[in-house]
Formats: sequence, C-alpha cells, structure tokens
Amino acid sequence: MIPKLARLSRSAPKDRRLAWDKYWAGIRATGPGGEVLWDSGRDHEFLGYRDVLLRHLDPELPLVDVGCGHGSFTRALAGTFPEVVGVDVSAHAVARARAESEAQAGLAGRIRFEARDMTAPGAARGLAGERGANVFIRGVLHVLGPADQAALVKNLRVLAGSGGTVFLAETNFQGNPLDYVSHLGATAKDIPAPLERAIRELPMPGHFGPEERSSILPGEAWELLEDGDVAIETNPVTGVPAQSRIPGYYAVLRPRRQPFPA
Repeated sequence: MIPKLARLSRSAPKDRRLAWDKYWAGIRATGPGGEVLWDSGRDHEFLGYRDVLLRHLDPELPLVDVGCGHGSFTRALAGTFPEVVGVDVSAHAVARARAESEAQAGLAGRIRFEARDMTAPGAARGLAGERGANVFIRGVLHVLGPADQAALVKNLRVLAGSGGTVFLAETNFQGNPLDYVSHLGATAKDIPAPLERAIRELPMPGHFGPEERSSILPGEAWELLEDGDVAIETNPVTGVPAQSRIPGYYAVLRPRRQPFPA
C-alpha cells in the first residue's frame, strides 16, 4: 500500500491555499455517503463539545468558527450561540456553506460566512467586537506547518481580545501515515473514496495534542481552562464504527493579559 499512498500524495498541490480551494471546488455531496472525509453527517461530536462550550464561552460575544469548511459545525454553533461567523481559506467552501445554510430554517441573522486565510497578517480584523470574540476550531491546527500555526495563534489572540475564549479540537493519532490511513479503512486492495480523495488532493496531516498545544499556546501567554481526549468523527465509509473515529484532543484557552512595559 505504501507505493500507492506515495503516488497519490504526490499529486496534491504544494500550495496549501490552492489545495483546499481546489478540493472544495470539486465537492458535490456532503454528509453521510458524501465526499468529505471528516464530515460524519450527524451532531454527536458537537453535542459532546456543547457543555464545555457553554461552561467557558461568553454567550454575549460573537463566535468565530475558524476553518468552517461547508459550515456543518457553524450551523450547530448558531443553534447555541446568537451570532456566529464561519471563516475558511477556501472561497468554494464558503460558497457551499452559504448555500447549505440557506436551506436550513431559523438561521437568518444568526450566521454568516467569509473567505479569509486566518494565517494572514490582520485576518482577524473586523470579526470581533470591542471585548473580542469566542473562537471554535476543529481540525485546523494539525494540518498546518509550524510557521502557519504561529501565524494563526497571533490572530487568535486578536480575536479573543479581553473577553473571548478559544475552543480547539484536533486529531491526535499517534502513528505513521500508513497506520493512520489503515485506521480509517484503507487496505492493500481498497481505499475508501473520501479518504483517497483527501490523500490525493490535500496536504499530509500531522497530529496535535498537549505537547503541540503547549508549544504554540504556551502557559505564560494562554490560560488553559480545560483539556482532554476526544473522538473526532469522520464519514462512516466502511461500516466499522471504530474506523470512523480518530483519537483526538480538545482544549479551552483564554489569553492572559500582557503586562504593560516598565
């Protein structure tokens, strides 16, 4: 299987922004049986986060869903928080998120989407209120390199401001790429279509856990309010429940006030 994986991964665009936009441009179906690997099509994973979000996030602040994709979590968040903005580096993802959201009743005035690269300088501008915003990130940091992670964190601090809180959930699979795709149902004879598409079109993912979090969101700059293990749910393409759940990590953080210079 290794030669096939190497051959597939070589076709992915080297430019991260281009890769994600081309990927979303080609997506025709989401949800169960659709083409998006990390879309389970159900709210079970979100409901596992909901109590944590309500415990720590200020409901009077807007909430920004960073890396919203086609907006499934953004829509779930809009059912819990009064003002939610979904942002994604891919304009095609944002277009699909808007279209899918228009078809769902009760979201008008509570949700909007913008195409933004949140690793770009100044990308947080205009998304937060005077006291900042809450932030929800699911499955973004583990697909970024160190420089882009650091750039994103700078914008997260701006977004959070003086009153906002950041919730993140990331895959934290401890194994090599072959172990990872095998966990998701790949065999020497067959690779599920959503998984094969991700390998062929997107950058190779890494993993993100407590060690990575403490490196890019260090304790002297960020207060850790809560963290732990979680299962990231994927498209149930094999019929084997364990193969549609990836070991993951979640954390809730708030920026510490920076001391004024002497």
